[in-house]
Amino acid sequence: MDALAELSKGADHLVHSFDSAYIVGSGAFGLTQYTFWMIICLILTVVVVLVASKRLTLVPNNKFVNMVEYGYQFVRKDMGEDPIGHGYKKHIPFLATLFFFILISNFVGLIPGCKTPTGSISVTWALAIISFVYFNYWGIKTKGGLGYLKSFAPSGLPVVMVPVVWFLELFSTILRALTLAVRLYGNMFAGHMVLGIFGLATSVFITAAIQNADFVMALPAIGWIAFLLCMYALEVLVAFLQAYVFTILSAVYIGLATSDH
Repeated sequence: MDALAELSKGADHLVHSFDSAYIVGSGAFGLTQYTFWMIICLILTVVVVLVASKRLTLVPNNKFVNMVEYGYQFVRKDMGEDPIGHGYKKHIPFLATLFFFILISNFVGLIPGCKTPTGSISVTWALAIISFVYFNYWGIKTKGGLGYLKSFAPSGLPVVMVPVVWFLELFSTILRALTLAVRLYGNMFAGHMVLGIFGLATSVFITAAIQNADFVMALPAIGWIAFLLCMYALEVLVAFLQAYVFTILSAVYIGLATSDH
């Protein structure tokens, strides 16, 4: 068995496994694998929140509830109060929903056989647009439509600089949706692709070593296993970090949109 040839063939299949294949139906009325797993992750998020909220006690006595409560307090303090400041409490439900949904989606994708919804640009675009609409809505609600548009150019600027700064700030605000979507998608897709390649290489070299009864050929497989375990541990960290980054940036944008300065 030629391990490198098998690895090359398997890589082709691996790339296509990330395509948005239909599970049920096709076209506008079909259900893709990413949509299916997005629904699963949404259900899991609702279940986690409901179960944890019903088991809250004054004296903590449940590790699962403690973990969810710690996550909520983490969102409240580090992603709500610090970036947004005054009036942050009303935004915590939105930020917590974002954080837990993205976190659960990222972790589900680490389970063999599952797909992470955040590995699809369509899902990350939807999340980014929701965040974009949310912080602009609160900016307009806080300052009024005209006041919000005026806030793109800080007061005190020379008159000739106002249109330039205003246009740049408007363009920067519009780009926030793109950067939110692409950053999350790029990190999750790339990480799972690397895990897939390492997993494929491990499987191919182990199979080749067994079929050829060659101990020397098993040595690369051991190396690939080590790399796979390291990358898996790294992806667990990335799964958390990307949920954190998306949520904290959304909070920062809310703070910028609603602040008086």
